[in-house]
This record gives sequence, structure tokens and C-alpha cells, in this order.
Amino acid sequence: MNRKIDPITSEVIQNSLDSTADEMALVIVRSAYSPVVRDTMDFSTALCSHDGLLVAQGLSLAIQLGAFPHVMRTLVFEATNIQKGDVFIANDPYGSGGQHLPDIFVIKPIFYKDKLQGYASTMAHHSDVGGIAPGSVAIHAVEIFQEGLRLPLLKLFEAGKENKTLFSVIEKNTRSPVQVIGDLRAQVAACEAGEKGMIQLLKKYGPDEVRFYLEEMQNKSERMMRAEISAIPDGTYIAEDFIDGVGENPQRLRIAVSVKVDADTVSFDFTGTAEQIPAALNCPISMAESVAYCAIRCIGSTDIPNCEGYMRPVSVFAPQGSIVNPVLPAACGARGVVGYRVFDVIMKALAPVVPEKVIAAGEGGPTLVSVGGYHQGRPFVLTEVMVGTWGARAGRDGLEGISNPIANLSNQPVEFIEQELPLRINRYGLVPDSGGAGRFRGGLAFEREFEFLSDQSTFNLRADRRDHPPYGLEGGEHGAPSSNIMFCDSKQKILPGMPMEQIQCKKGDIFHHVSAGGGGFGCPWEREPAQVLADVLEEKVGIAAARDDYGVVIDSFTMTVDARATDQLRRDARHQATDRAKARA
Repeated sequence: MNRKIDPITSEVIQNSLDSTADEMALVIVRSAYSPVVRDTMDFSTALCSHDGLLVAQGLSLAIQLGAFPHVMRTLVFEATNIQKGDVFIANDPYGSGGQHLPDIFVIKPIFYKDKLQGYASTMAHHSDVGGIAPGSVAIHAVEIFQEGLRLPLLKLFEAGKENKTLFSVIEKNTRSPVQVIGDLRAQVAACEAGEKGMIQLLKKYGPDEVRFYLEEMQNKSERMMRAEISAIPDGTYIAEDFIDGVGENPQRLRIAVSVKVDADTVSFDFTGTAEQIPAALNCPISMAESVAYCAIRCIGSTDIPNCEGYMRPVSVFAPQGSIVNPVLPAACGARGVVGYRVFDVIMKALAPVVPEKVIAAGEGGPTLVSVGGYHQGRPFVLTEVMVGTWGARAGRDGLEGISNPIANLSNQPVEFIEQELPLRINRYGLVPDSGGAGRFRGGLAFEREFEFLSDQSTFNLRADRRDHPPYGLEGGEHGAPSSNIMFCDSKQKILPGMPMEQIQCKKGDIFHHVSAGGGGFGCPWEREPAQVLADVLEEKVGIAAARDDYGVVIDSFTMTVDARATDQLRRDARHQATDRAKARA
């Protein structure tokens, strides 16, 4: 006889696990050493059941919703002699479930009454793990062996005893040992917080009861996901988008997807996507899967528990040897830009059938800047992940000054950068007239300008959406393209978005970055004149752009809408559009 579910107990257990995963995240924020973890918050936390299935994930990075299953499967199937007090570590994308080398997993098995009952899991982006470039994210790496220290699944602690040899190896293979070792210990502390929370749950309800309700959570999340998928019309929907490419003469890289909705299941097929390349953009399949899960959840309307059950109705196929499923020895340090483009192309594919739920393209994912060198005899490394622009949606303008929809990152505070590193931030703000025009406007681009203060430093860049700016939807215009300019000795040089070399900088050189703006949604000339005026008053849209892009005439003296001129301008435009349509017919 099937056992009856007590909904109150189910909710208490689920919320207890979620709270514990969030507590783990807070431990990392409060004890991490590096700015990329502490301030940018590029990390994730999770709890898993005794068999390694995800049962809760902290409110950190949406793009990492599926980050843990691959590494957990590796641990469950390959690890032997798991003991109380063990802590595992891994980062290798080829064989250990990693995504790229800076993202290090730290996982602690949880024992209660001498039996394995679960796992506390963390992943954090470390400031430097060696390799040919500071920050360990070099576009010009052509194989993973150039990108840093590869860690297969190893024990960082065994039966509570620290693996000093492994700590020493890691310490000797990073340019920022204090930060890296400090962040690893922050991850261990977070795992201990997760262990404590789960043991409290086990003490309260008992292992058998907890396992019963964990299985129910998996089934519940599966049912909820199937219901969400069922609301999408059956069919196969295709789309493509492009990465600008690498180097001085970039060749665009195609991301293609076929989304098949069949009753309560959905599959994503990336056949037709570009082959892997001899550069660091290749994106391991674990991240592509994670983005697909995130995308389908973003168009849902219910709060599905963050456990592995919701992944059951979702399947992902990507050809081996493609940039979304590379094989050894492909470099993958800068793979994030491909992951964010996977999200954009899925939104684009589903736009014709669920336009009210999708979002126009944003800035293209974080711009990644790494700077390193020696200053006053001491090494320094900056890994800066810059975010800030959404595309528009049905009923809402795109956001600006906030992380990409599938991230949850934060730009590093200017004051912290200037206090700790030989850098000065000369400019940081939003860029007028950069959001794609539409009935709902795309979010504005941001700009950030770095001045190098060290006598010599090495600079690496990953940016995108210059040649293929963020698309709009339902008649919305695309956002403004990105740009990257280096000023050296009063001369300016336009940089490619992804240089295939390290750039050597000296004191006084300046790098100026402008991100892409978000795409618009709907016909721009249907935007309410009052909304256009508000944008002008807030300096988000100029008076000329208000007229040219939106058909709204603003009196520059009174700063009010000239209603008569606006009506006439829009009426003339409609007549011209009708005449063009007749001519084409």
C-alpha cells in the first residue's frame, strides 16, 4: 500500500533543505578571500541525497542549476572507501564533471549513525589556477593543458585529516595562493554548515522518513515540470544565433538548436552548432545542459523545487566535438559566453509560440577581464566578471545595472578594486540610447574604464555581441553593439572582442569597455509617449532618438511631448509602411 504524504512535513523538509543551501552560500560570502567569490559571488551551493541526486540548491547562479549532477555521478560511481570526515575536490571537465578549471567543486559526504545519508556540495570560481594567463581564462589557449591545474576527483580531507600534499600542489600552481587556499577553506566551511543542517533534519525525522520525503520531492518537481512543459504547444522549434568569434579577423560561430515539445517532455538538439575550436570558448556539455534546464524553468510560472526530479522530462543532445560538447584536449576556460548564447538561442526558438514568456537577448553574458602582474614586488590578479543588461519582455522594459537573467552575479565594487590592486576605474555607468527600441525598451549598456597603474601588467579580455548585437523580439530593435578600446600613449586601438593574445600594458594605459545593450520587444512606435518622455528625462533616451526610433516629438525647451507633432509623425509613418507593403505585393 502506498504511503500517504503529509504535505506539511513535505514542505518543512523542503524548506529546511533550501534554507540550509542558502546558509551555505552565506558562509562562502562571509569567509571567502577573493573578490570574484566574495563580491562577484561566482559560486553555487547544493545538498544531495545519499545516492548523489540534487535535492536543494542555494539562491546563487541560475546558470549553474545543473552544475552538480555530472560531478556527483562521478563521485558516486567512482569514489571508493568513502569515510566520515572525507572532503572531495575536482575541477576537470574531462572525466570528473567539471565545467572549466577555475570552477572547483568541494564536496563533503554526510554521515549519520555511521551511514552515508547525503552530500554537501559547493562550486566556486577561483581567482587563478595557473596556466598561461593571469586568472586562468586565456582566449588564446588552444588546449586545456595550457589553462591551469587539472584536478580529477581527489580527497582534500580523508577521515577528517587534511591532505597537506594536495594543498601544497594547489598552492604552488596559482598566482594568488592566499586567495585560492582561503576560498577553498570557505567552501569546506560551507560544506560543514550543510552537513550540520542535514544532520539536524535527520535527527528530527529519522533517516527513513527523510529519504521517503526526498523521493517525494523528486517526484513532485518532476510533476510540476511536466505540467509546465504541457502548457507549451507541441511542435519542433528551431533558431540560431552567433558568437562573434576570436582574434583580429573573427569567424562567426553558429549556435543552432531544435526544441521539440512532445506532450510533457522537451528535448534540445544542438546539431548544426559549430565544431570545437582551438581557443578557450568550448563549452562542456554539463554547462549546456544546465542552461537548457534554466531556460525551460524561466518560461514557467510555478516555483519548482531545486531538485533533480525536474530534469527528468528534459533531454539535451549535442554532437561530440562541437563547441557545446567538446572533447579532450579542447580548451574551455572562457566557455561561459557560449553558455549564455545557448540561453539566448533557446529563447529565440520558443518566441513564436510563447512570446509572452520569453525575453529578448541581453548583453550576451558577462564580459570577463583578467589583469595580472607584479606591483611593488608582489603579485596581483584581477578576475572581473562584468554584467548588467537584460533584454525586454512582453509587458516590461529590460533591466539595467543588474545581472544577466541566468546569472546572479555582482560587479566588483570600484573602491575594493582600487584599494587592493594597481588599477583605477575612471568611468562606470550606463550608456544612453543603447537599449533596443521597442514597445518595451531593452536595457541600457554599461561602460567601465580601467587605468593601469603598475609599470607592467598582462591583460586578457572576453567580450562579445559586437558583430551580432542582441536581437529584439516581436518587432523590437536589436540592442547597441559592444566595443573595446585600448588607449596607449594617447593613441587608441580598437580591440577585438576576444583577442587571441595577451596584451601587455604599462602604467597610464587605459582600457574602455562598453557592453551591448538589450534587445527591444514589440514595435517601437507603439510605445506610450509618456514612457518615452520618462526615458528622455532620465537620460536613457535622447531627444533625437525619441523622434527617430519611437516617433515621439519632445519639445526641448519645455521637455514635454508635442502631442500634435507626435500624432502626425506616427500617422505619416503608418501610411509609408502601408505603401511599402502594397508595393511589395
